[in-house]
Amino acid sequence: MFNWMVTRINATLETKQPRQYFIGVLDIAGFEIFDFNSFEQLCINFTNEKLQQFFNHHMFVLEQEEYKKEGIEWEFIDFGMDLQACIDLIEKPMGIMSILEEECMFPKATDMTFKAKLYDNHLGKSNNFQKPRNVKGKQEAHFSLIHYAGTVDYNILGWLEKNKDPLNETVVGLYQKSSLKLMATLFSSYASADVGDSSKGKGGKKKGSSFQTVSALHRENLNKLMTNLRTTHPHFVRCIIPNERKAPGVMDNPLVMHQLRCNGVLEGIRICRKGFPNRILYGDFRQRYRILNPTAIPEGQFIDSRKGAEKLLGSLDIDHNQYKFGHTKVFFKAGLLGLLEEMRDERLSRIITRIQAQARGQLMRIEFKKIVERRDALLVIQWNIRAFMGVKNWPWMKLYFKIKPLLKSAETEKEMATMKEEFGRIKEALEKSEARRKELEEKMVSLLQEKNDLQLQVQAEQDNLNDAEERCDQLIKNKIQLEAKVKEMTERLEDEEEMNAELTAKKRKLEDECSELKRDIDDLELTLAKVEKEKHATENKVKNLTEEMAGLDEIIAKLTKEKKALQEAHQQALDDLQAEEDKANTLTKSKVKLEQQVDDLEGSLEQEKKVRMDLERAKRKLEGDLKLTQESIMDLENDKQQLEEKLKKKEFDINQQNSKIEDEQALALQLQKKLKENQARIEELEEELEAERTARAKVEKLRSDLSRELEEISERLEEAGGATSVQIEMNKKREAEFQKMRRDLEEATLQHEATAAALRKKHADSVAELGEQIDNLQRVKQKLEKEKSEFKLELDDVTSNMEQIIKAKANLEKVSRTLEDQANEYRAKLEETQRSLNDLTTQRAKLQTENGELSRQLDEKEALISQLTRGKLSYTQQLEDLKRQLEEEGKAKNALAHALQSARHDCDLLREQYEEETEAKAELQRVLSKANSEVAQWRTKYETDAIQRTEELEEAKKKLAQRLQDAEEAVEAVNAKCSSLEKTKHRLQNEIEDLMVDVERSNAAAAALDKKQRNFDKILAEWKQKYEESQSELESSQKEARSLSTELFKLKNAYEESLEHLETFKRE
Repeated sequence: MFNWMVTRINATLETKQPRQYFIGVLDIAGFEIFDFNSFEQLCINFTNEKLQQFFNHHMFVLEQEEYKKEGIEWEFIDFGMDLQACIDLIEKPMGIMSILEEECMFPKATDMTFKAKLYDNHLGKSNNFQKPRNVKGKQEAHFSLIHYAGTVDYNILGWLEKNKDPLNETVVGLYQKSSLKLMATLFSSYASADVGDSSKGKGGKKKGSSFQTVSALHRENLNKLMTNLRTTHPHFVRCIIPNERKAPGVMDNPLVMHQLRCNGVLEGIRICRKGFPNRILYGDFRQRYRILNPTAIPEGQFIDSRKGAEKLLGSLDIDHNQYKFGHTKVFFKAGLLGLLEEMRDERLSRIITRIQAQARGQLMRIEFKKIVERRDALLVIQWNIRAFMGVKNWPWMKLYFKIKPLLKSAETEKEMATMKEEFGRIKEALEKSEARRKELEEKMVSLLQEKNDLQLQVQAEQDNLNDAEERCDQLIKNKIQLEAKVKEMTERLEDEEEMNAELTAKKRKLEDECSELKRDIDDLELTLAKVEKEKHATENKVKNLTEEMAGLDEIIAKLTKEKKALQEAHQQALDDLQAEEDKANTLTKSKVKLEQQVDDLEGSLEQEKKVRMDLERAKRKLEGDLKLTQESIMDLENDKQQLEEKLKKKEFDINQQNSKIEDEQALALQLQKKLKENQARIEELEEELEAERTARAKVEKLRSDLSRELEEISERLEEAGGATSVQIEMNKKREAEFQKMRRDLEEATLQHEATAAALRKKHADSVAELGEQIDNLQRVKQKLEKEKSEFKLELDDVTSNMEQIIKAKANLEKVSRTLEDQANEYRAKLEETQRSLNDLTTQRAKLQTENGELSRQLDEKEALISQLTRGKLSYTQQLEDLKRQLEEEGKAKNALAHALQSARHDCDLLREQYEEETEAKAELQRVLSKANSEVAQWRTKYETDAIQRTEELEEAKKKLAQRLQDAEEAVEAVNAKCSSLEKTKHRLQNEIEDLMVDVERSNAAAAALDKKQRNFDKILAEWKQKYEESQSELESSQKEARSLSTELFKLKNAYEESLEHLETFKRE
């Protein structure tokens, strides 16, 4: 039922849209410690234990690892919150859950057998498992577990039944055939899927083909949950019980402190107070808190975000021990970030207050100026009205009013002439303004064409930027592939290190055997000294025998008398013969042993041959890998040349664009000058138009005055009795001319106003179009800035990855140095063994010469004895028997000599094989030295190329920065000189230049990424070189092992030869 509800809820909340992130809420039951704790409480407490361990690892371990990763000086603190022992006691093999599942498999198992197994496996062996003390009046407890929240006593009655969770098959069949669809659905897949849960919803079981217990299903679900949690960014909410009486307003302080201590909250507060809980990226910190001291970071020059943050924090009046600088972030102790926020809020409030004060002051000054002007105007009007009212009724003023029009009539002709001249000038100015207008329209068309060209250039730069993005994506893919290769190389390096460790172990074993052989040789030397002493004794015996043989000559003459003495000598000879037979048996046994040792050495030789073949195969494989790496290096070289060509092409395009921009700027300056002149001309025309309007008003006023005077004169003439016809005609002519001039003036005024209106309309349209273009360019600029920020983030990721690779490189360098030290130690040991081997060979040669001398003397003595025996054959048959026995001993000696010769032949064969091995070793050393020389050449080549390339890029970067600064200064100079229309045009030009700068920065970022890619390729080549060096060291160590085995074989041969000499001495 529970699973069905979960499925229905998920189906209801499911959406078809793709999802990348999610927010999950995990709510579980708290830690349970009751008077009676059973299987359900164990499952709940085990879940809490796992989640608490996850909390401890996230809060304490990962937090301190973050400090180390960022390079913060920090001593690792063990907070003593490791709960792994209790978790292993429950879930690991032979743990509580495992034993419970095992007991569920046996039909005769009971709860008591389960308890017995728990005691046998864990009582006294695990610190978290204890035997409880039963208290009267409480439920019986069978075992106790020490959890992080306290010790819990568990009762195991019914655990096997709960873990099996049995269900009657007949009842299941009835449920499956139920008329209720929900019931039939719940039990429809009972035979092959999970059904039923425990009383707490901890899991179910599987029927049919597999049997799964409740504990196993609970562990499986819990492991899935922990895996999911490790892939998220968790946040923790702790629920604290204030008291156990469920009473409001009551706080049980020991209980609360116990919960806080067990949950790790107190330790979290401790690490927050001691550590750096607040951290911000350098770029975000610089952008947000630069307002605290804007002068700390100078304008107009590029400063790294970290250096900017260091300067900004160093200029503030704060405790400088409360923050640390990491590789990518700035870390703050508790409270410092809040202080910075308060300082920022205070700074913002002061700035806003100052802006408001300045704005309000400016508005009030404007209003006050208007009030003063109104007051002055009112005073002037009042003064004029008072003066006029004072002189209005003055008789002389009335006379002045009557005479004034008569005085102006004489000047009318002059005014008409001047008006005609002014009309002609205005007409010429109007024609000039019309021609100027047409010229300006043509220039406006050319400017629009230039604007379209600039838009096409911006589109081309956008395409180039898209190409750069594609190249950046390709570089990122290549980086991922190279990282995979590096990982593979590191794995192979680990395998080779394991093989090296095995070989070093074998080498140590061989060294132990060598030391044992040395001890055996020392023993042999002692035995050899003893043998020499015995040899001297035998020589003395031989001398005695010669003396006895001389005595025998005397005894032969007195044979009958000394028969008894001869019988005693015969018995002595028999005893000696028996001793010789015993010696012969021991020699045969030693021969068998030597043959077995020869067989063993031949087997070891075969094994060494196999090892050599394996090494040759590994060598061929490494040669193939070297060829592949060389091919990949050639491919990278080709890519590098292509990128260099593209970079040169881009630089050429940038130079062309800069030249075009400079030409456009010069043309814009010329156009600005022309537009300024045209605007000044338009203002002059407008002033002239205004003057014409004032003149027209004056003429109108004059006309009205003239008409009034004419009426007065006509009235006077009528009163006087009439006027002359000449005067009437002159008046008519003047009035006609006046009307004509008035019409012409009105037409010129209308035409001039229409022209001015058309110019204003065109000007407004052009301004609107330029505004739209500016908006479009603003949007393009914002998009490019967004892409720039994305590139910057990707660049930061690549930088952090490179830092991690550099750290791994340093670790591997340490490992390589340790391996080199071990190799040096092995070489020193090998030289010592070589010196000892040389000493043994000299001793062996010396012993061989002494042995040859002794054998020669022995042959001479044997010849003498045979002569003596042949001389005495006629005297006694017993001496003939002794001679025959001596001949048999000679045959045995010949057989032994033949065996010795065969052994020497085998030794010669082994020596030839050793010489072949040494020749192969020399050949491999020559190949290795050749490969090392090639690697050194490649490395020097790449280092020189990389240094030259970085220097060229740095020079190009400085030149571009200087050009950018010069261009910005030129733009500022142009901005200071332009007027309203010029300012609009210049803003458009500046935005285009900003877009070009952004494109250049994007290209620079792409070049930086190319540079980092080359550095990464260089690092990869170094790693490959180190891998080859480690491989060569491995081969050298293997060769050393083989040389030690050959030396061991030689020592064994020397040992065998010394044994043979010892046996020969014993026989003598």
